[in-house]
Amino acid sequence: MDIATIIGLLLASFCIYFSIFVGGASLGMFYDLPSIFCVIGGGLAAVIICFPMKTLLAFPKVSLKVVLNKQENLLDVISTLVTLAETARRDGLLALEAKLPEIKFPLIRSGLQMAVDGADAGTIESVLRSEIESTSRRHKDGKALMDQLGKYAPAYGMIGTLLGLVMMLSNMSDPSSIGAGMAVALLTTLYGAVVSNVFCLPAAEKLGYISKQEMIARELMVRGILAIQSGESPRALEQRLMTFIPPKKRPKK
Repeated sequence: MDIATIIGLLLASFCIYFSIFVGGASLGMFYDLPSIFCVIGGGLAAVIICFPMKTLLAFPKVSLKVVLNKQENLLDVISTLVTLAETARRDGLLALEAKLPEIKFPLIRSGLQMAVDGADAGTIESVLRSEIESTSRRHKDGKALMDQLGKYAPAYGMIGTLLGLVMMLSNMSDPSSIGAGMAVALLTTLYGAVVSNVFCLPAAEKLGYISKQEMIARELMVRGILAIQSGESPRALEQRLMTFIPPKKRPKK
């Protein structure tokens, strides 16, 4: 679970609530069902228009990934690759076949299976990079869903505000209703801003960050697999892969 995301959402919610509390208002003043329906429903409708159904069906999973995500430990990946390199150097590349079921990283398992089967370095790299590109495209689609919802929510908030103003101005014969009507009209703008800037856009940036970190881990795996296939020494491999780790986070020897 991503604790930073939870903390951020709670902090943003608290800041909004605290501002309402200090201002002497009640939460009930900020509830309006038609405004919520306009912003949420309208934003979702716009997103549905933007994407094919196959992409839309992944939206719940994408939303959960903002909070429930597990990033690869690069030091763990390096340790796995170095251990496999030692086996290949000592017992030969074919000895890795018995180790494949124990490898917890699917990309490493797939790459080494091709190496054991006799595939050349060019073929292995081409297949692995195609897999990485496919994963990257799926990640971009997921981020785009959040980006578009964050983009359209404020627009529908403005649409709701305009609708409220039209309805309010059409009833100018009752001056006592103008203040309440204006408040309700402005709530849709508020809802659009909150949905966009508290939830959707930060979530989209988090998805982009998660994708970037995963691509770094996969690039590290590809380089490690190709080094093992070429017979590079475990020590040289470890030194090469450690360049992916910030100096302060590298294990001290």
